[in-house]
Parts: sequence; C-alpha cells; structure tokens
Amino acid sequence: MSLPRVLLADDHRIVAEGLKSLLEAEFDLVAVVEDGRAMVEAAKRLRPDVIVADISMPHLSGLDALAQLKKDDPNVRVVFLTMHGEVAYARRALAEGASGFVVKHSAPAELVLAIRAALAGKTYIAPALAGELFQATGRESLQHPGGELTPRQREILQLLAEGRSAKEIAAVLGISARTVEFHKYRMMETLGLHTNAELVHFAIKHGIVPI
Repeated sequence: MSLPRVLLADDHRIVAEGLKSLLEAEFDLVAVVEDGRAMVEAAKRLRPDVIVADISMPHLSGLDALAQLKKDDPNVRVVFLTMHGEVAYARRALAEGASGFVVKHSAPAELVLAIRAALAGKTYIAPALAGELFQATGRESLQHPGGELTPRQREILQLLAEGRSAKEIAAVLGISARTVEFHKYRMMETLGLHTNAELVHFAIKHGIVPI
C-alpha cells in the first residue's frame, strides 16, 4: 500500500529538513519548495494528497498560494505550519479553505495529527488556538490582516516589499508596469498610506512578506 503523498513548502531550509525527518516514515515526501509560487507550480504538477506550508514565504504567501490552488482544485488540502500564532491568521486560513493550522512551537505530533485529519477530509486546528478561534469567529466577521486588498494587490504588495521594481513585478506577473503602479496607488488609497515605505511597513507588520 502506497504512502500518502505530501508536498512541503517552507523557506527555512533547517525547518524543512526537520520536517522531512519527522514525516518520511509515514508519508511520501514528493518535493520540498521554498516559496509560494513554487508551491503552486509543484502542487499542480505533482498533485500531492496534502500540502504542508508556511504562511510567510517569498514571492507569494502560503495563504495566497492556497487561494490560487483552490480555483484550480477546490479539493486541495493544505495544512499550515507557521510561527504566526495569532487567531486572525487562523481565521483567514479557514476562510481560504485550509485543512489545518498548526503553530511551529507546537509538539511535532500535532502536525502528524493535522495531516491525518486532512487525509480524512477533516479540519485540524491547534488546541492552543481552537477555543479562542471559535469564540472570536462567533463575535467577529472573518476579517484578516490585509483583507481590504484584492489577491492581485496582495501579490504586488509582497513583491514590492521584497524590493522589486514596478518593471520587475510586471515581468513576474505578466502585466504592464502601468498596471502595477495603478494597483500600488489603489492600495495606498485603500489603506490610508502615502509612501512606498509605509506600504512595506504594512506588509511586514501583517505577515504579508517574510521578515
């Protein structure tokens, strides 16, 4: 009987290596990638049973990568393993259709449980967050950091915060530099910001770009 196929997406190589040693006895690790765009490409090419992903990754966040994958395959299963222990991130992950949310300082066994739950079609939330999450969901709408922005704007904001020029962003996304500038000024207007530096600070503060 073949092992369940798992794709790892984490830009911290030491973490990824640790995860490989943790999971390879029970799962078939089909690939390890280090950024959100590579995660989307590998998931479409390899069709793993479960993806284990970080939230903050270069080029495209894990959350935005999940949103892109859901458009292609609504049944894609992604378990987030992240340093972001705030309930807002867990709420957004669930809103995007994540199958699990585990914080990196949790016991390793939690990740295995989350992957097993995803394979069974269930959703796993780290116990440390579960109570607060469901209380918050009951009294708040599903808002999240950067939630005022469109998926395209979040892509552009992440690339801006990584130091890319409008021309470079245009080449990565297959759009014109003028369109990039249009989105940038719309973001400033939406968020009440006035400079590129303020946009970058917003992206870092809200985990849209890795620190």
